[in-house]
Amino acid sequence: MHPAHSPSARAPVVNVSRVDLNLFVVLDAIYTEGGITRASERLNLTQPAISHALARLRELVGDPLFVREGHVMAPTAAAHALIGPVRRALKEIEGSLNQLQQFDPATSTRSFRIGMRHIVESATLPELAQRVRAQAPAVTLAAVHHDRDALHGALATGELDAVVDVLLPRVPQVSYERLAGGKMVVAVRANHPRVGDTLDLATYLELDHVMSSSRRSGPGLEDLALQRLGHERRVVVRCQHHWTACQLVATSDLLLTLPERYAGTANAALGNRLLPFPVDATANDLYLYWHANADAEPGNRWLRAQIRAGLVDPTEPA
Repeated sequence: MHPAHSPSARAPVVNVSRVDLNLFVVLDAIYTEGGITRASERLNLTQPAISHALARLRELVGDPLFVREGHVMAPTAAAHALIGPVRRALKEIEGSLNQLQQFDPATSTRSFRIGMRHIVESATLPELAQRVRAQAPAVTLAAVHHDRDALHGALATGELDAVVDVLLPRVPQVSYERLAGGKMVVAVRANHPRVGDTLDLATYLELDHVMSSSRRSGPGLEDLALQRLGHERRVVVRCQHHWTACQLVATSDLLLTLPERYAGTANAALGNRLLPFPVDATANDLYLYWHANADAEPGNRWLRAQIRAGLVDPTEPA
């Protein structure tokens, strides 16, 4: 058997001191943009420079890394295996360098991406964007949907700078803090024939309800609170978005129970009234998540302060 194909033969060890780390920046750009042309535009390099860097990468790893499929460069299995560690390494290097610099919101042109579910976005983004615009007119914000099961990876690679969500299972290297709790309220349409200025439990249970939840089935917080008292309400419509549920309330006699922090804007626009939930129950707390590597990074610290300013209830104990 030829030595090169012997089971005991080993691939040569790559000496990282001889590797140009810019090659991995190119790898990330091609992987993200799906082609050499867009990668060159992203990195402000010529297409021949990108092609040359890709050729060096292919020689380094012994794999084509990308193969053309129609108009895009499709990653090979080796590229898929490399991209996660490469992005984490680049993010850690970037984070270390950023920690050495000061963040000036007045002059910064940085872009921040925050993971938020749609219901959190509707309640928090308008005020957050207004606050950020006032302090940092050239900073851009993006609120995007996030995968809760991939929280660490998204924060570690810099795909997300922060996440605002309910309490999630503890993830190593992800820091978090409680932002806000709040009360539950009931939305009813104006001139509801059965509901006046107050809403008692008996009336609440007699009427039909609409429920808003991203889950396909299962009780809400309000149902659990009712069950503890031996009660059950009748939900006749279940939908995915609070805005849809609020519209249903405005055009029917249905009741909608929801966290107070989400209730104001949508229901005010529709003319719905908000009354206290007639059971002692609190809404899900919201939490702020970020990667531990960004604890001291000035820009991330500033972003977290802006999020915290709009969501920490000063009347609640720390």
